[in-house]
Amino acid sequence: MQYRRLKKNNQFNKLFRKGKKVFSPYLTILYIPGNETVMGIALSKKHGKAVKRNRIKRLIRAAFANNIGSLPISCSAVIIPKVASFTYQDVEKSLLSCFKRMEK
Repeated sequence: MQYRRLKKNNQFNKLFRKGKKVFSPYLTILYIPGNETVMGIALSKKHGKAVKRNRIKRLIRAAFANNIGSLPISCSAVIIPKVASFTYQDVEKSLLSCFKRMEK
């Protein structure tokens, strides 16, 4: 299963206003059920310089793509990392725990 990426500012704003929240120790996911799976990442400069932020985004994208089959519903989602450094296993574990708590 493939997913598209959120790119437009108004798409992010819609999710921040109307999205349901799911929490884990490393991530927060805002989502709205929809017809197709769309994912974006919101990451601030408090997480470090550009190299570190890009690494965090790569880890999240890879974990999301590898575990998209576990997603219970098709939805638009914004993933917000809470901590500045973590491993792929941490991200994957957090994503799977969030996916389990998403409403159908």
